[in-house]
Amino acid sequence: MRSVEVVCDQKSELGEGPVWDVARGLICWVDILNGHIHEWDAEGNSLNTIKVDQMIGAIAVCVDGNYVAALKNGFGIIDCKSGNVQMIADPEEHLPENRFNDGKCDPSGRFWAGTMPLSEDKASGSLYVFNKDRSVIKMEDNITISNGLAWSKAEKAFYYIDTPTLKVVRYDYAAENGTITNKRTVIHIPKEAGFPDGMTIDREGMLWIAHWGGWQVTRWNPITGEQLTSFKLPASNITSCTFGGSAFKDLYITSARKGLSEEELKQQPLAGSLFVIRNCGYTGVPANEFKN
Repeated sequence: MRSVEVVCDQKSELGEGPVWDVARGLICWVDILNGHIHEWDAEGNSLNTIKVDQMIGAIAVCVDGNYVAALKNGFGIIDCKSGNVQMIADPEEHLPENRFNDGKCDPSGRFWAGTMPLSEDKASGSLYVFNKDRSVIKMEDNITISNGLAWSKAEKAFYYIDTPTLKVVRYDYAAENGTITNKRTVIHIPKEAGFPDGMTIDREGMLWIAHWGGWQVTRWNPITGEQLTSFKLPASNITSCTFGGSAFKDLYITSARKGLSEEELKQQPLAGSLFVIRNCGYTGVPANEFKN
């Protein structure tokens, strides 16, 4: 069993969306509810936190080194040096009870992010694409908790999770214009395993899924729907994962304290931590960057 390490002392209320910044050699993640972007420099052993003064669902690195972000008030660009937030478009200004959740860039450099109701009890969320020209396109609606996203260039596929469905769905994906078609279910998650949350993909095209309430991340074959392996973690609410390090062999995993009782927090003192499984036995791919 490969060992799980805690990356640093920082604990998030709702840690999410880890992304490896290749140019700066940092692992970056968000604390959604506190509106924080955390940047950890493993070599320098130092943490930098950017406070954006609103909930932040997801970030991706831009080709110019800054961040594109899905925030409570819509899409924006964040200067990674000053922390200045430039809000650009809010497709759900008319839905103040929604917030953005998970988001990532596709292979062509578009930023995809989905929304969810703060109450988590109705299908008022949607999935959007934020383009280089700063236009926003709605791709899906009737979403309850928009979550994990991943693309396979080889399969010309887009994989997506709406958490309460306990499924991963696949769409045919056209890189040239970003369209998605032919939706079908490729993975069914047993309820007792925990709810599927964030997701990433490895070099072999296998999907890695974080399990909310499941104490684990799992690896799946999206062609056969078969679970291949599982890594157990010392916290129940596991939210997302990504590969990082110079060779993309380290698996970074976010977690949350949200929703845990005082007694559960005593039993899970590491809840909310960023974990890493170094040299996890698998290799990831660099995250796609936003072409701004």
